[in-house]
Amino acid sequence: MGPQRLLLLAVLCWIAWRLLRSLIREKITNELRRQRQDSRKKETEVEDVLEEDPVCRTLIPRHQAVRLRHDGKTYYFCSETCCDMFISQQEGRAE
Repeated sequence: MGPQRLLLLAVLCWIAWRLLRSLIREKITNELRRQRQDSRKKETEVEDVLEEDPVCRTLIPRHQAVRLRHDGKTYYFCSETCCDMFISQQEGRAE
């Protein structure tokens, strides 16, 4: 093999190496970008849902609410008092 062929082979190997390295960097960069976006999504996700009390119309986080299952539906209340008022209203309607 002559020196020109060796030089050409060396240049082609160098070009291939640069292309491969750039592809690897791009893949790593895209993966890091995706991970950052995923972490931002997790930061902005809602931790809890607000429910409206059917008696006093107060908004209350679902995990703090007093729950009542009535006629196949779950109702959320801000307090036991509102829950009791709802039950008495439902009993009044049933009569």
